[in-house]
Amino acid sequence: MEIGSFIKLQRVKQGMTQEELADGIVSMSYLSKIENQRTEASPEVISMLCTRLGIELDGEKDITIKEKCENWFNMLFEVNDKEEIIEAYKELSELLAIVRSDSLMMFEIHKIRYFLILGEYDNALEQINKLNEVSGSFDSLHLFYWYKFKGNYSTANNEFNQAMRMYKVAEDKLNQIKLKDEQVADLQYTIAVTHSKLRNTLESIEYSNKAIDTFQREYNFIRCAQCHILLGISYRRIKMYEKAIKHYNLARRLGELNKNKQVIQLTNQNLGYLYSSIGDSKEAIKHFVEVVEDEMLQINERLLGITNLIKEYYKIHNFEKAHQAIEKANELLELSKENVNYSLYNYIIHTFKFAINEQSDQFISLVKEEFIPYLQKRKDYGNLIEYSNMLAKHFEKLGRYKDSVKYYKLANLTYEEVVNL
Repeated sequence: MEIGSFIKLQRVKQGMTQEELADGIVSMSYLSKIENQRTEASPEVISMLCTRLGIELDGEKDITIKEKCENWFNMLFEVNDKEEIIEAYKELSELLAIVRSDSLMMFEIHKIRYFLILGEYDNALEQINKLNEVSGSFDSLHLFYWYKFKGNYSTANNEFNQAMRMYKVAEDKLNQIKLKDEQVADLQYTIAVTHSKLRNTLESIEYSNKAIDTFQREYNFIRCAQCHILLGISYRRIKMYEKAIKHYNLARRLGELNKNKQVIQLTNQNLGYLYSSIGDSKEAIKHFVEVVEDEMLQINERLLGITNLIKEYYKIHNFEKAHQAIEKANELLELSKENVNYSLYNYIIHTFKFAINEQSDQFISLVKEEFIPYLQKRKDYGNLIEYSNMLAKHFEKLGRYKDSVKYYKLANLTYEEVVNL
């Protein structure tokens, strides 16, 4: 990292103006030239600027920092304990606040990923905005991660078209940089997931296969399992059910071999979706129950399983079982008030509660006035189609055909929007 870019980044981080940094050392115009690498300042000037910024120039410490940064970057790449990630971040922040290091820019870019892992989306956006000011000095490796992590931010906000644009720009940088094969495969898998979100099924299959080839060579069986699940989803969507089941079973087998509960139960969730879509409620319920009863899973995953279970019982008119599932869902929801999807699950649970209890006014009020606007705001097209149709059918049953047509139309328009994304 060039010294000018380093000085500019530190100044921006500390909220210092060019005038404040330059005062008594150099002119503002000369500092601007240093920061933008249009001139090479003397060692004395660099030393004074770094002193004002509170930075040491220590080559030996920089070697240690590089090693620690690489370890931290790897922790963000794989699934790791959040407490360990936070501790490593704090240590690096303290070191990089006082020592000049070539790793600083990569550290600052990786902070976007760090905040996203912690669910601190506002901090991630703030970091993106800070780095925009210095992004003109990024080299090709910086730009790869810059676009990839901005794509991650867009994904977290359900902006999948914008995310895809960022990922494709990152992909374009691959021929300019040297990365480990697994890092390339990770981007390919991420692109496959985004294509899946955009319902680009064939493209999702293409990128999933690219990623799985690498993960197989590297014996990374958990990442292989994730690709198999994604392939299962894709083949389910094009109604190649036997092929979908084959991929789900491969994923579950890999999860069992590695004793990975998350992979096993993610497979069960998706097998439940598949059997539900082909009208085999008995088999769908079996898989959703496995998810719900696994107390080792995170609450969010169990809530997803139990809301799917409620839907399935409702579909086959087993309202007694649906009531029991709603009670269980409320218990889980009470344990998960900080969950980012709390409102979504709360709306789903109450929607089916009112529907089962034939509380027509409450059902209409909730779905029409609150739930559908919430889904529109989140751009949650899948659920928007489902609950618009549910409301339309309810109006049709009441003989309110004008309202019924309105929400059938909303569902159809949303579907067309998904297809044209």
